[in-house]
Amino acid sequence: MQSSEPSGQRPYDVLVIGGGIIGLVTAWRAAQRGLRTALADPEPGRGAAGVAAGMLAAVTELHHGEQTLLALNLASARRFPDFVAELQEVSGQDTGYRACGTLAVALDADDRAHLRELHTLQRQSGLESEWLTGRECRRLEPMLAPGVRGGLRVDGDHQVDPRRLAAALVTACGRAGVVVHRAAAERLSVVRDRAAGALLADGSELVADQVVLAAGSLSGRLAGVPPEVLPPVRPVKGQVLRLTVPPSYAPFLSRTVRAVVRGGEVYLVPRENGELVLGATSEELGWDTTVTAGGVYELLRDAHELVPGITELPLTETRAGLRPCSPDNAPLLGPTALPGLLLATGHHRNGVLLTPVTGDVMADVLTTGELPGPARPFTPRRFAPVPPPVRQERQELSA
Repeated sequence: MQSSEPSGQRPYDVLVIGGGIIGLVTAWRAAQRGLRTALADPEPGRGAAGVAAGMLAAVTELHHGEQTLLALNLASARRFPDFVAELQEVSGQDTGYRACGTLAVALDADDRAHLRELHTLQRQSGLESEWLTGRECRRLEPMLAPGVRGGLRVDGDHQVDPRRLAAALVTACGRAGVVVHRAAAERLSVVRDRAAGALLADGSELVADQVVLAAGSLSGRLAGVPPEVLPPVRPVKGQVLRLTVPPSYAPFLSRTVRAVVRGGEVYLVPRENGELVLGATSEELGWDTTVTAGGVYELLRDAHELVPGITELPLTETRAGLRPCSPDNAPLLGPTALPGLLLATGHHRNGVLLTPVTGDVMADVLTTGELPGPARPFTPRRFAPVPPPVRQERQELSA
């Protein structure tokens, strides 16, 4: 990738602050549209991508009240095969994309009832999922515990390796001409009530016609952003384990398996390279990224109830990361009330899934100034402060 250019150069068309998957795809798509694009991040391709499991689970992760977000998730899921094909061709790197499907299972009567409700919601939303008995679940995945009571087979929910995806996006950005400044943005530059660039930690100052704040959970902490447009994004901690399936154990699982155990969600995502990702906790602990013994224990305990053979596998990595969450758990996409400043953050658990559609949406708005129709419900302005009502003074009429 290209390094930072010396000062005195003409302004960039676009400066993207943040080099996670969302920032990278935004910069790549902007450069493809002919915009002179820069990206500021000390370690592009790192961050939440190094922790995420990469489930593309628009159907399995459907929640009540999220039908509007579902439409965006499904649109992005449909784009994923073509998106990764293009990205792999441009970068020459594999992204670990697998169209393997997902199996969500229940271990007791309460979980079975919950899955039945989810199945009803899926069908009402026009989604494809198939109810299976416990025996049918174990026929698909023989490593499942004998106590599995039933499950949902969703062939349309796939997976990708976020680390490989991020690495491919880093390469694609470089080949598209994105200029990468390997330093963190410390302050947004505002000139005449318009975003005009950023001051970086290395002392350099970048000037740009448009600035995209895509710094994940850190997006709400950038100095210089006026309070009324500062994104309401909070960090939510997730702990994830990585195990290795020895060749003698293969095939261990053929698809993503997930369940609710003791009220907590657990999932197992098998990679083609023998890696098995196990996660994830969801903890409102601010900026803490400590891997805890309790978190590791709970994940292994719950996974063991689901797939007893997991305790025989080597544990190769423990990590904790921070998901960027908005008040309604949906992304913030597009222009803010500050001219020249746009947001691409707050994706919560759907950051990897929404990568293709986010890149397209941001490229459209950066080139046309208009947010595409499907993305309009996710404008940052939905969280704008509501002005107090204007007080009407009674006028007394004289006699």
